[in-house]
Amino acid sequence: MAMKKKPVTGMKDILPREMEIRDYVIGLIKQTYATFGFTSMETPCVEHIENLNSKQGGENEKLIFKILKRGEKLRLAEAKEEADLVDGGLRYDLTVPLSRYYANNAAELPAPFKALQMGNVWRADRPQRGRYRQFMQCDIDILGEATNLAEIELILATTTLLGKLDFSNFTIRINDRRILRAMAAYSGFPDDSYDTVFIILDKMDKIGLDGVAEELEKEGYAREAIDRYLELFRIITPDAAGVQIAKEKLEGYLDPADADALAEVIETVDAIKRADFRIVFDPTLVRGMSYYTGPIFEIAMDEYGGSVGGGGRYDEMIGKFTGQNVPACGFSIGFERIVMLLLERDFQVPTRPQKKAYLLDKRLSAEQVRQATIRAMQEREEGKAVNVLIMKKNKKFQKQQLNEEGYTEIEEVFAD
Repeated sequence: MAMKKKPVTGMKDILPREMEIRDYVIGLIKQTYATFGFTSMETPCVEHIENLNSKQGGENEKLIFKILKRGEKLRLAEAKEEADLVDGGLRYDLTVPLSRYYANNAAELPAPFKALQMGNVWRADRPQRGRYRQFMQCDIDILGEATNLAEIELILATTTLLGKLDFSNFTIRINDRRILRAMAAYSGFPDDSYDTVFIILDKMDKIGLDGVAEELEKEGYAREAIDRYLELFRIITPDAAGVQIAKEKLEGYLDPADADALAEVIETVDAIKRADFRIVFDPTLVRGMSYYTGPIFEIAMDEYGGSVGGGGRYDEMIGKFTGQNVPACGFSIGFERIVMLLLERDFQVPTRPQKKAYLLDKRLSAEQVRQATIRAMQEREEGKAVNVLIMKKNKKFQKQQLNEEGYTEIEEVFAD
């Protein structure tokens, strides 16, 4: 059977130009988030299948790369169901593993715990622009903080990072799952219909109010409930004042303190932000993960044409492991999409060292090669990036390649 040189579908080889940007962004992430008090941690890429299938990951649970049992535990002939064959899977996000990690190590961690986690995740998704089956995620989470200080810090840290990467005029969309439920209850939808209603609502940006009304009607919901529901989206404004409108309209269905806390997040972030962006209240924002319990948010970027990050509060997930709920909130940037946009901009890493190349005549003596290498070592100690190469026959093309790689100084060394 012939060997295949292309990577597996949905995965990619990373060339040096992209790798340089990725390394720079990773370094900037660590540096920026450290100034907000986040500390790095790591979890294994393989997770227990029970954890991945815990009804916490929404649609992602249909996209798991499952792992067969190993060695003597794998008994194909005796297997009657999937559980007889599978006991693990590649993680589809970093939140479920973080919750297990915290449940297992809470006694050794500070309270609150401000975690930074970066690593590859895997989803058997349909590949498209900016979406792969293996991709890097970058999450910051605050565990053990029940107040909206967590949301404020997460949004400020994430937007500060994007500002340092010269992204501007993007939008932070924010909502609250409790407001979503209150709007559905106020409108008269049955409790057991909320998930279906929210799935349809999530299409608002594509099909509009009329399209949402049509799909809700197809599901058999009362016209009165549909009209009452859609009227809310017509009167609620995309700002802190809109949250107050929702608070007043949803009296008896929504805890006023939840609305006040969300308005406070919007007003505080807007008042002290450092990057150039808008933060808007968006009552149509749903986010698919079923583990969200409170505020949810996304980064919308016209340059990409969609979301390049998101997160929210998930106060009940850690309790699935320990029996006791822990306040938790997180924000993830779309690392791969950010890098893709930087590549499309022809982004130049600003902190790259001065690069010099020595081209050595292949007729040099051993001593002459040694002397050239000594000089290169001295310049490396001074902070330069120095490449020592044998001169090729097509020297002009070789120098052109080095120039494209950022080598601004090229010294040719010939035999005496």
